[in-house]
Amino acid sequence: MKVSCVNYRRHRFPRELIAHAVWLYFRFPLSFRLVEEMLLERRIVVSYETIRRWSLKFGTAYVRFLRRKKARPGDLWYLDEVRIVIRDKLHWLWRAVDQNGHVLDEIL
Repeated sequence: MKVSCVNYRRHRFPRELIAHAVWLYFRFPLSFRLVEEMLLERRIVVSYETIRRWSLKFGTAYVRFLRRKKARPGDLWYLDEVRIVIRDKLHWLWRAVDQNGHVLDEIL
């Protein structure tokens, strides 16, 4: 994620790690402790309090960037029909897909 107005000087961790932690917190409904555990799975030891401070300091720039980038359904759409087998039974899957490839609705 590239946010140009964010200044990472005088921080112990690299900018990519800070950006990833803040992005995880704001992009998905995760708590600070869950973000801490996800980073710990990658063998990165950061306290949840540090992630909270990063979110307070860098959060507004990331939220602005994520809101601007949010996908919106297009004007044109088409119906995608697929035949699938689930537990030896034949089913039909219909999906409404817009011109950008975003799935609008699904019916099985």
